[in-house]
Amino acid sequence: MSAIIHYILDLGAGIFLPIIMIIMGLLIKMKPKKAISAGLTLGVAFIGMNVVLDFMFGAISPAANAFVKSTGIHLNAIDVGWSPWAAVAWAWPYALAMFPLQIIINIAMLALGWTDCLNVDMWNVWGKILTAVIVSAITGSLALAFVVAAIQVVFELKSADITQKQTYEITKIPGIACSHPMMLTASVLLPFNKLLDLIPGINNVKIDAAKLKQKIGIFGENSTMGFIVGSIIAAFGGYNVKGILTTGIQVATALVLFPMVAKLFMQALSPIADAMSELMKKRFKGRKFYIGLDWPFLAGQSEIWVTAIILVPVELALAVLFSKLGLSSVLPLGSIINICFAVPLLIITGGNLLRMILIGIMATPLYLIVSSQFSPLMTDLAKKVGTIEIPKGQLLAYFGIETPDFRWAMAHGANIINGDVLGLVVLIAYLALFGWYYMHMKKVDAQIDAKNSAK
Repeated sequence: MSAIIHYILDLGAGIFLPIIMIIMGLLIKMKPKKAISAGLTLGVAFIGMNVVLDFMFGAISPAANAFVKSTGIHLNAIDVGWSPWAAVAWAWPYALAMFPLQIIINIAMLALGWTDCLNVDMWNVWGKILTAVIVSAITGSLALAFVVAAIQVVFELKSADITQKQTYEITKIPGIACSHPMMLTASVLLPFNKLLDLIPGINNVKIDAAKLKQKIGIFGENSTMGFIVGSIIAAFGGYNVKGILTTGIQVATALVLFPMVAKLFMQALSPIADAMSELMKKRFKGRKFYIGLDWPFLAGQSEIWVTAIILVPVELALAVLFSKLGLSSVLPLGSIINICFAVPLLIITGGNLLRMILIGIMATPLYLIVSSQFSPLMTDLAKKVGTIEIPKGQLLAYFGIETPDFRWAMAHGANIINGDVLGLVVLIAYLALFGWYYMHMKKVDAQIDAKNSAK
């Protein structure tokens, strides 16, 4: 059984999730033709999005690497992105136990009315496994590892609940929510957004990609913005004229293609969401249910990419500064296009591009510090499972560690069993912030309901 599950997971989200969606479509009484079509379209959307992502990362990462070499920066923890850490997570002996844990918790919460989200994002179970691996390594307790992983499952479902309406306002895809763990960081980003409310000249400015296009014409086009930002990053990397122009047009291409591919998510998910809504109306009168998915259905929003790309040189500059201050040793590379704060920023700011960029600058130190603190532990884990070849004396890191706040607070808070008092204090602070964030998003939901009812 273990070999079968690993084989299916190795197929990747582009194949695994369509299989799940086709099965679910048939279970909720969709016609086989529609269920298969929706599932295959979802697979095409995921693969298409990954193709564009890989294309853009292939343009940006070498430019960032060239910038590092040209400036002589020496940082001993190299960010290798998410995929090596997924391999470390799946190599954990207890990894497969996370599937029934997530499913049982989700079903129980649905039955008790504690969530309206059916999370079908089984691919990102590895995120819960990684959390459990980190907790187990820090505390030495397998039981606490599973307790924290279970808490993460609950938090992801509650996060999906309170962001679903805002997600719909942005994407217009019905019956869908983002249940990815990166959304948990929104609770830590919210105070920065509240701080901007107090700054004259910023607090009343609302700029999204569409308004930017209206104000500055051609310079607000995805193609133009992508070309300018890509060219600037290549110039920082010391590229020649050809390299600068090539990188610029590659990034421009990616930004134009993202919204096109994102439309496939709506095409695939709307029939499934409608069918589930009809079924649930019959069986659970008065309740609305929706499907929890990975983040790429949000990737058509230009604000995510403009924010993430503009912040590339900022991340490198802050990496150097924090290294000199002794606070970080991480060189952002593999996940230097940090969607892990860009996506929750899209939700909490309502797509306000100016705020997304400013908060992104303020939040980058969180990712640098946490990934730096975790790098010795994670390098040791990678050596033990043997999934990554590591040169002697080299440390590996995961700069875009999805939810650095939750993982650090939970892992060190659980480590109170070994006397980690600071960890417990940070955990209490994080839980307080999440509670505040939860109530804030409830108010946002009420405002959306009021606006829609007035139409």
